[in-house]
Amino acid sequence: MLLRRNLLALLATATLTAACGSAESAQRSSPPSPEPTPAAAKIEVGYFAGGCFWGVEHFLEALPGVIDVESGYMGGASESPTYDEVSTGASGHAEAVRVTYDPAKITYEAVARRFFEIHDPTEVDRQGPDIGHQYRSAVFVTGPEQRAVIDRLIGQLRTNGYAVATEVEEAGPFWLAEAYHQDYYERTHKVPYCHAPVPRFDGPQAP
Repeated sequence: MLLRRNLLALLATATLTAACGSAESAQRSSPPSPEPTPAAAKIEVGYFAGGCFWGVEHFLEALPGVIDVESGYMGGASESPTYDEVSTGASGHAEAVRVTYDPAKITYEAVARRFFEIHDPTEVDRQGPDIGHQYRSAVFVTGPEQRAVIDRLIGQLRTNGYAVATEVEEAGPFWLAEAYHQDYYERTHKVPYCHAPVPRFDGPQAP
């Protein structure tokens, strides 16, 4: 009888130990909870056209807080335009850039001010030696907030004596330009030929 009690006690202990071991093993083998991931940084975009997109891209991507600037086409009717098509002026697109920036580091107004200072916003359908509607000065706004900023900046320029010809249009599809157009001056180590910074907001236009 005593032997039977001892056997039963040993059996119960072994069963309990095995059950605890299985639970512990199952707990160890379950996947860990994923680490909390930081919220994605908020980014915003702006679209600008001011002559050959190489120069606009070159100067805007140098701004602190700008994450990326891509050359492309906007403002035309046809889909998937190519450089050969846009360069004829027949597609209606402008050579434009898409600026991606961190609004915690730079404002849309700061980007837009720089845009107005690196090209001549008084020229119509051209920029320097580049002539055609595809080289027009234009800002493609994504909403009323951007439009208000652009209207205010154009007002300042006109007060300073600049006959601004920049078109303000609603942003439409942005078609990325061919790879050989991206970061052109950075890759070729050439110098922009029709863009240069001019402090147009500092005061009246020089006679």
